[in-house]
Amino acid sequence: MTTDIFTDTALDAAEKNVHDILTLAIRHTQSAIVVFDEQCPLAMALTRAYRRCLPDATFINFDLVEPVAILAEFGRLVSGDLVVLIQSTSFRLDAFRLRVELFKRQLKVIEHPHLSRMPGAEGLLYIESLAYDPVYVRGVGRALKARIDRAEVGVIASGGERLVFSSGFEAARLNVGDYSQMNNVGGQFPIGEVFTESKDLEALNGRVRLSSFGDTDFLVNIPESPMTLEISRGRVAGVVDSTPEFDRVLEQIRADEGDVWVRELGLGLNRAFTQQRIVSDIGTYERMCGIHLSLGAKHGSYNKPQIRKAAAKYHVDVFAMTELFTLDDEVIYRDGAWQLSY
Repeated sequence: MTTDIFTDTALDAAEKNVHDILTLAIRHTQSAIVVFDEQCPLAMALTRAYRRCLPDATFINFDLVEPVAILAEFGRLVSGDLVVLIQSTSFRLDAFRLRVELFKRQLKVIEHPHLSRMPGAEGLLYIESLAYDPVYVRGVGRALKARIDRAEVGVIASGGERLVFSSGFEAARLNVGDYSQMNNVGGQFPIGEVFTESKDLEALNGRVRLSSFGDTDFLVNIPESPMTLEISRGRVAGVVDSTPEFDRVLEQIRADEGDVWVRELGLGLNRAFTQQRIVSDIGTYERMCGIHLSLGAKHGSYNKPQIRKAAAKYHVDVFAMTELFTLDDEVIYRDGAWQLSY
């Protein structure tokens, strides 16, 4: 047994979820290489699940094989083959940017990074978050995109505060496991998100209560009491009930970028994560069923006249204590769930 936490039941669940990702999302039918490490129990458990689902794949222990040999294995793959990366931290192969280079070769990619940031029982939540329900995630995702793309005004209501998007939104992007209209197949898992941003960055004003944020170690930081973010013309104007760590985040952004812009409006769909069911890795938790915003100028999906891409360094997720989210006065999110028919 990998560890006491990952019982046979947990490993069976991991196997089912991996199988559904492979068949329903990735539509894997060709050769596969799985690169893994054994530096944390969650990585070991996921590797076992992939061994069950891909018995004919080539499995490579990253810590026991030279980078040149790993690259040689990648070199024998053909378009449509699959690479799975199971990483306690994040694999580095010299200047080889793994996912980018693999996509350039038209390979399918499944990434599970930073698994060591989710110790103990968080690993079970992570396994749960890998469950893939295409009817729900694609249905809600497409309905959200259709509604966002025609909206003129959006409002986040949280703890008596209102944050108002008054200029409409950029065309929403989907991360719902449907790659049929996309150049690349795969990405970082778990999935489940729709994201956009204000058409006019300066048309974002108001206040929003925050339950948590990504700290300087890329971990989910939960203050003892909620903070209130004050936003004026798309920039952070102040924070009520801030914490020393959140102040450090803002100071770091200001030191390198000047103003702290608010860019992404992220609409998470993954029902394994809530404001009570949390994992520590910020890149995983951002799929949480609810709303997050990003602080900092970096948001590569959209170009804005105020932002020079070369100077944009930061994209820090913060999570709204959302009671209601409305688009043109229609309730879209309430009581921890999306309110759209699909």
